[in-house]
Amino acid sequence: MTVRLTYLLMNCRRSFYIRVLEDDLNKMTQAKHLKTELQQLECHFTWELKKEDTDITDLLNRLEENIKINLGGKAGVAQTYNSLAFVKYLLGFPTEALSNLQKSVELTKEHHENDCDKWLIVTYGNLAWLQYHMKSYAECESYLEKLRDIAERFPMEPASAHHEVLGEKAWALFKFSRENYERAKECFRMALELEPNEGEWNAGYAIVLYRTETEPSNPTDSPTIKQLRRAIEIKPGDDVLKVLLGLKLATYKKYNEAESLMEKALENSPEDPHVIRYVGKFFRNKGSVERAIALLKRALEKTPNSSFIHHQLALCYNRKKTHLFQTQSLRSKGAEIQRLRNQCICHLEMAITLKPSFIFAMSELALQYGENHHIFKAEELFQTTFQTAEEKKYGSQVVHFHYAQFQQHSKKCESLAIKHYMECLKMDPGTSEGKRSAGNLKSIAERKISRNPKEAFGILGFIHKEKGEKRQAIECYEKALSYENNEEYLQNLFHLRLSLE
Repeated sequence: MTVRLTYLLMNCRRSFYIRVLEDDLNKMTQAKHLKTELQQLECHFTWELKKEDTDITDLLNRLEENIKINLGGKAGVAQTYNSLAFVKYLLGFPTEALSNLQKSVELTKEHHENDCDKWLIVTYGNLAWLQYHMKSYAECESYLEKLRDIAERFPMEPASAHHEVLGEKAWALFKFSRENYERAKECFRMALELEPNEGEWNAGYAIVLYRTETEPSNPTDSPTIKQLRRAIEIKPGDDVLKVLLGLKLATYKKYNEAESLMEKALENSPEDPHVIRYVGKFFRNKGSVERAIALLKRALEKTPNSSFIHHQLALCYNRKKTHLFQTQSLRSKGAEIQRLRNQCICHLEMAITLKPSFIFAMSELALQYGENHHIFKAEELFQTTFQTAEEKKYGSQVVHFHYAQFQQHSKKCESLAIKHYMECLKMDPGTSEGKRSAGNLKSIAERKISRNPKEAFGILGFIHKEKGEKRQAIECYEKALSYENNEEYLQNLFHLRLSLE
């Protein structure tokens, strides 16, 4: 009896394990089949949005703030919930991600009513992927079925050819990382080819152009200004577009129109933190620092986790400090200068806490540490910033400029200052940092002329060469070589003469 019972138990156990194994194999087969279809979808999970390309905490703060201030109304918030869901998934919170996606579906249906199918393609794709990762394969299949139904209703248009999908993809790429700006620009352009009068795509295209454009020589040649005007024509109530146009016009010294746009936008949207912060930036650039600080503080009350606003406030306090330093004696205003420096440092530290790879803020903070005689701390942060800029392939010119200033004024090492001003100038002579590097190199050269004319004329030759002023460069290098031979000067002179033949 005991032997028979043992035998029966063994058979039962074997049958149980076989059923478990069969279930596992069925699930693996199902998962493999689902993943093949999932990979064809258009959604955040297939758009190559990489966690390592972004400051995930900063992105999370920005998306949550956009929802809090109802940016873009129901349609805009629905898309923001989509992006927020993907971020929550990346951070390991799938349940929160699911809740965000359900809110996106709800808002999309409320806003677009009976015309919501194409607007739900991205959300349903995200839901299918999320359910797949949560191993809820039946739920995953149900969302894939919804997408198949939409595809059957629009058989002549693949999902990737719907302007609704292209536009949302463009916004997601743009918000996720600077690395994606060119891809975002192309998606907005394609969406506008399909739907030229869609306000959100016109606005998005204008904003990504604003972020990426290299300044043309005059405003009439600026694609950004043309697109901002076009977007404002379609969306006359969008005051963020107006302040961006104002900032862009100010770079061409079109101050009257720029200020008019700022004042109108502020009057129309006095509580919009995005409008307020850009108006604050405008008045900082203009020199109205006290008004800029008041505006930026107002914006910070509404969006306390904005690294942008903390950075702008730091620049305001730094400008006040510099003005005080230049106009008053250090003895009479030393305490006030230190107070302003401390405020500047405080806001810069907050900016990089919120956005750890904020290269401009990191570089400026290192410079402030140097001014505050924390030389080791400054050097350490500069080296981290150089590394971050190299990894991000962005911002190196600004870092070289600030490091040159640090070497010149805090460490009193003129040779390294010259080296990094030259690196900065080589990268782009037309930027603010490039022009300031040229100016600082010229000042250094002029001080050296009496005691070291060879090096002084060599520096002047380099400045003219990088600015494309070949004849002046040749003249300076010839003067430098008249004092002493130098291999670098000879090579530069040879190539300059050759280029004029």
